[in-house]
Amino acid sequence: MIKEDGRKGALSEPSQPKRVWRAGTLVYTSAGLVTLFLWLLFGDFAWSMRDRSVGPMAHWYLKQLGVSNLLFGLLVSSFPALVGLILIPIVSMKSDRHRGQRGRRIPFLLVTTPIGAFGMAGIAITPILAKWVHGFFPEQSETLIAVACFGLFWAAFEFATLAGQAVFGGLINDVVPKPLLGRFFGLFRAVSLIDGIIFNYWIMGYVPEHFTLILCTISVFYGGAFMWVCFKVKEGQYPPPPDIAHSPNRSWIGGAKASTRSYFRECFTHPYYLSIFVMLTLGTMAFLPVNAFSIPYARSLDMSMEFYGKCLALTFLISLIFSYFIGWLADIFHPIRMSMVALIGYVFISAWGWAEATTADRFAIGFVMHAVASGVYVTSVVSLGQRLYPHSRFAQFASAGGVLMSLCTVGISPLMGLIIDATGSAYQYTFLAGGMLAFFALLASFYTYRRFLELGGIDHYVAPEP
Repeated sequence: MIKEDGRKGALSEPSQPKRVWRAGTLVYTSAGLVTLFLWLLFGDFAWSMRDRSVGPMAHWYLKQLGVSNLLFGLLVSSFPALVGLILIPIVSMKSDRHRGQRGRRIPFLLVTTPIGAFGMAGIAITPILAKWVHGFFPEQSETLIAVACFGLFWAAFEFATLAGQAVFGGLINDVVPKPLLGRFFGLFRAVSLIDGIIFNYWIMGYVPEHFTLILCTISVFYGGAFMWVCFKVKEGQYPPPPDIAHSPNRSWIGGAKASTRSYFRECFTHPYYLSIFVMLTLGTMAFLPVNAFSIPYARSLDMSMEFYGKCLALTFLISLIFSYFIGWLADIFHPIRMSMVALIGYVFISAWGWAEATTADRFAIGFVMHAVASGVYVTSVVSLGQRLYPHSRFAQFASAGGVLMSLCTVGISPLMGLIIDATGSAYQYTFLAGGMLAFFALLASFYTYRRFLELGGIDHYVAPEP
């Protein structure tokens, strides 16, 4: 069909409607969607560089101090879990109900990002600070002072990380169109893996000599880059929040009690949502024993940090190749199906690691298989909450899963540390523990999947009202 364009004698074809994508009140053209993805991916690059570097460097520093496996587990696993148990529900509910000029997620990220950068910088200067403080208290052990300084900055870092994590997932849920979540998280996973490759292949080997310089540099980059992204990404409009605890006739204490009751009633009384929490908790915990003790495991077998870093970089490269493909499969077949496949694979991998990973070379093989399987699981399951939880309360339900995760992980690393100490540093038991957790996660997945099908399945799923 041809129509006039307003000029005498001039004819033109009708313009074709542009394809648009919607996320709530946000409407994107293809160009707008690409811009959004680029900003979020840049933010994820800074976020992932923080996650990929601080954990391994903190683990290395603690083992340099000679702390026991029990204390190691308490600091790197139990303490963050306890902080998350208290902090995540508060921040997530506040975020879901906040309505501000910059939206409901970004204001929280603008607060937590500088705190996280401060904690990273503090950990970086802990070796220097501990020596300086020891000069005022020469009768005290320098190691004890170093652990105390580390603990202070580690607390600030974990506070910011956990609070930011509870909100960042909600931001993605609010601004990214739902049909693209799997592929988007596949790209997120790819960026995270690129960070891992960069850090572990080229930087990890220099950590023993340049711990402070490396971590300070990363803290500055993370703080500046992520703050920039927060100012560039825009949120849409949200409907008014449920007025649970803000009645003008209700006291602050009464409002807090009402919010708490509402939180636990909505999140922890529905069997279906409880099954999702259990499934995700056990699945995530399955990889924790090996992840938490991989560096001590490697050192016990006389594996150099350079070789360990290259092994980890190899796992990231393998996962990078498949990350977008796995995200695409999650969009096609659904994340719950993909996660079940990953758990089945990990049960067999962990059995091999438990039996065979007793030398540096065999540990390298088992560790690479472990990391690739965990990467497949994480990439598959990362968009599951966005698909299964009620959209209006996504951060709240995601935090409830985090509460259960915190309760369950508080003791797993210290318990694993006690087992390792009691068995004479037999670190291969980390594989056994992970395999058992993966098996129980698989059982929970079968139950959740059956309920998912009853609620409409892939094509007609409707999240039940809490």
